[in-house]
Amino acid sequence: MRNEHAYRVAAWWTSGRTGLAKSDSAPNAIHFTAPTEFGGLEGRWTPEELLLASIASCFSVTVRAVATRSHFDFVDLQVETRGTVRKADSGYHFSETVVHPCLTIACQENTEQGLKLLKLAENLCLVSRALHTRLDFEHQVVVVETAESASSSNHCVLEGFGI
Repeated sequence: MRNEHAYRVAAWWTSGRTGLAKSDSAPNAIHFTAPTEFGGLEGRWTPEELLLASIASCFSVTVRAVATRSHFDFVDLQVETRGTVRKADSGYHFSETVVHPCLTIACQENTEQGLKLLKLAENLCLVSRALHTRLDFEHQVVVVETAESASSSNHCVLEGFGI
């Protein structure tokens, strides 16, 4: 197994209040918008929800991987992630994020092992650990001089996405 894996997602604004995000690995794009509190549309994912979904799904995948390696069988796993966004002097930020995994097992004797499994997954979850990582931004501005070249201006972000 390789020691390094690269992933890529591109997002672009498609109209007045909505955008699309697409990855190299998934056939479907995700429609997103700002939260309705900030003028976004109903019925679309928000960046805040996508972040919480990333945490919940990564934790779920990590539990499955740890359980498989430990030969631990469970009946079901549901992970709910809640986040609170608050306004501060520096702008809005997540002030609290709670991950609530509910692991269902078949027998009482495995309760302690199930709790250890969840704790280990908590420490190994890649996305929750990434929240403590510095982000590097590589800004780019493209100038479009004619209406004709405007249609091809997405080349800096969307190469390879078939857009």
